[in-house]
Amino acid sequence: MDVLIASTNATPERDAGKTRPALVSAGLLLGLLLAALDQTIVTTAMPTIARSLGGLDLYSWVFAAYMLLETASTPVFGSLADIFGRRRVYLIGMALFLGGSVAAGLSSSMVGLILSRALQGLGAGALMPLAFTIIADIFPPERRGKMQGLFAAVLTLASLAGPPLGGLVTEMLGWHWAFFMNLPLGVAAVILIWSGLAEKRSERRPQVDVAGALVFMSAMIAFLLSTVAGGKTLAPDLFLVLALVVVGCILLGLFVRIERRSTEPMLPLGLFGNASFVLVSMVALLFGLGMFGSISYLPLFAQTVLGASPSVSGALLIPMMVGMGLGSMAAGLLMTRLSFRVLTITGLGLMVGSFLFFSTMGSGTGIPLLAMGLAISGLGQGILGPTLTTAAQEFSEPGHRGLATSTNAFFRSVGSTFGVSLLGVLLNAGLRARGEGPMAFSASLSTVFLVASGFAAAALVAALFMGGSRLEAPGDLGGHGTVKGRSGK
Repeated sequence: MDVLIASTNATPERDAGKTRPALVSAGLLLGLLLAALDQTIVTTAMPTIARSLGGLDLYSWVFAAYMLLETASTPVFGSLADIFGRRRVYLIGMALFLGGSVAAGLSSSMVGLILSRALQGLGAGALMPLAFTIIADIFPPERRGKMQGLFAAVLTLASLAGPPLGGLVTEMLGWHWAFFMNLPLGVAAVILIWSGLAEKRSERRPQVDVAGALVFMSAMIAFLLSTVAGGKTLAPDLFLVLALVVVGCILLGLFVRIERRSTEPMLPLGLFGNASFVLVSMVALLFGLGMFGSISYLPLFAQTVLGASPSVSGALLIPMMVGMGLGSMAAGLLMTRLSFRVLTITGLGLMVGSFLFFSTMGSGTGIPLLAMGLAISGLGQGILGPTLTTAAQEFSEPGHRGLATSTNAFFRSVGSTFGVSLLGVLLNAGLRARGEGPMAFSASLSTVFLVASGFAAAALVAALFMGGSRLEAPGDLGGHGTVKGRSGK
């Protein structure tokens, strides 16, 4: 059955006539650049930081604290943005991020750094998803896809630039400046968005679902901590993992009960009444499960099995990042011509093919062939990023666009977090069974990629039922900003 899904650009709280898209876009790009850089820039600075602050046993928590708070807070900020307006909530997120950056740069202990990174991650939970939400608000459908693709490409390139930039800044200025450098860019982003994005305060006094937000974040942190506890080797931490999962399930059940009784729930359960939105969320979760956990092991394969140097193995990620950038831009250009389903299936098909190729690698695999596989995988991932984000926005009501965007990002992030831990457990189990050495590592990694390809294949099957909806081109139905296609039900 053909349906029309409204995609108006106005929200009850925004005065669209005074918004200056060029200023807003520049500010959002700066904010996106900061959030993406801070996910990876600390990787090359951490050895120096550990020598300076000590606390080597807490090394992994510098990354985990950022990841946990960013993932858990993402849907909360999306809901708040729908209630209080994009600009206010985005700027609060930026203030938290910059405050965490200053505190991280001033840290004199590893514990202080971990707490500062948690504050950074809390702010980052607003920066990334709300950037894509605001773009959906201020641009008409025929330009929205292109802008989503551009932003996704910048996100990819910023992640690529993080490690070398972190090493350069640490070597020339000191590790503190890996965090202090956020300040000028962040302040510039605040000025641009404050002056460019106009919003009016709603006359209705909104009610914030504080209990729901706190219980939800607590449940997600419990689940994510279970992956941290079991990510390296499951057996010694089995009791802790199970305890955290049980606590997470209890809190999640309490959250559902709170939301059903709330007059203004943080996460309206009706959002999942749209079959197409549920399918997009499922695809995002499965996509995340297979993506980060598998790709993170390829540089290690290049060094352990192929004998590549650290610099060469690091450079191998460049073809993947280039592929991701090209895929993001291509998806943005094609969203008014091809359905979300076609683009999603294409991206997932490329991922499945590349993962199956990775599962066959051995000592005879050459560096050029590995780089080609990474480029193909990156192309598929690049297509999926903006496509799933835009589809989630269009399969929800305009008043819930911020929540829909952040929920999609949340499912992908949760999938990535669990994927890293699950695939890490599989790799370590294989190494324990086969022993050490390049051949054992190669065989164990083959299992990892077969499982990752299974996740991607399951996502592809789910994508088959997404329907034929797409972004409208200006000439379609008068160009009134609608999506025409099949409901996916």
